[in-house]
Amino acid sequence: MNVDLLAHPAEEVAPKLLGSVLTCKTPEGSVSIAITETEAYSGAADPASHAYRGRTPRNTVMFGPAGHLYVYRSHGLHWCANVVTGTDGIASAVLIRAGRVIEGECLARKRRGERIESARLARGPGNFCQALGITAEHSGADLLTGTAVVLSEGEPVPAALIQAGPRVGVSKAHDWQHRFYVAGDPTVSAYRLSPRAKPSTGA
Repeated sequence: MNVDLLAHPAEEVAPKLLGSVLTCKTPEGSVSIAITETEAYSGAADPASHAYRGRTPRNTVMFGPAGHLYVYRSHGLHWCANVVTGTDGIASAVLIRAGRVIEGECLARKRRGERIESARLARGPGNFCQALGITAEHSGADLLTGTAVVLSEGEPVPAALIQAGPRVGVSKAHDWQHRFYVAGDPTVSAYRLSPRAKPSTGA
């Protein structure tokens, strides 16, 4: 994966990450997942972004440089993984929402549950991280030159299969068309409108 691909606004990078592969190596073993769903989050111009109100100890990784991993805990329950994009110093990241396990399925199933269907192993951002074994300790990891978590090119997704839609589960700027996914892929998560969502304008 070339850093030049990531050095652009999140909404430009998000659809290009579809088909890319995220691999996480832990003492238990290695799992690789091909990305099938993403969501773009900008900084000060995006009310749904963690960086909307500026830099904090929690979101500082979002401010660059591109090619690093930003991990946060959602609702105190699940870890969520984001690929940092854009220009160093300006917050921008792509949330990885779902993917297809292509290597290490036995380990992913051990983490997620033996009875989980293959298509559901990494469906949803929390499940994606659980299947990979990603936690807070991986936040800030260099995805391009590191060894623990690596982002690499995968099989390109035909442009005709890439669709965009509103973001899932956020209450602000939820209707921005910044969610990108592979049409018809069974690993893509279901769209859910936040009960706190209100109409918005913008991207």
